[in-house]
Amino acid sequence: MTKPTQDAPTELIYQTSAAAHGGRAGHVDSADGQLNVRLAVPQALGGDGGVGSTPEQLFAAALAACFESAMGAVARAEQYPEFGVMQVVAQVGLVAQGDAHDLSVALDITLPGLEPERAQHLIERGADICAYSRAMRGQIEYRLHDA
Repeated sequence: MTKPTQDAPTELIYQTSAAAHGGRAGHVDSADGQLNVRLAVPQALGGDGGVGSTPEQLFAAALAACFESAMGAVARAEQYPEFGVMQVVAQVGLVAQGDAHDLSVALDITLPGLEPERAQHLIERGADICAYSRAMRGQIEYRLHDA
């Protein structure tokens, strides 16, 4: 597959949709019914911290899953030797910017059994192909941890 250029159309290979009902204190669901999540406003944002997830948790989960899959694809394509079970933990936070908010995003990555240079290469290539990393290019801190 060639890299799309500004002149070349891109092919949409997957699309989904989700709707929010009631904002941060409501719930979200997907059109296909596979996702139905209660939301709660954390105390840090003035809520009661009740039962439910936050949009930041949902984003962290999606980012971690996508990035781990991207690194796995690179490891297979480049025929990496077997190594331990990789782990990606996404840290997503809100940063106050006046009356707006920015995201603070970091990925804590553990790649047991890989020498640091190969692990770093895997992270860099994963960032090149992960859709979430590409969308947030330059805004994610990648932190490699020893196993």
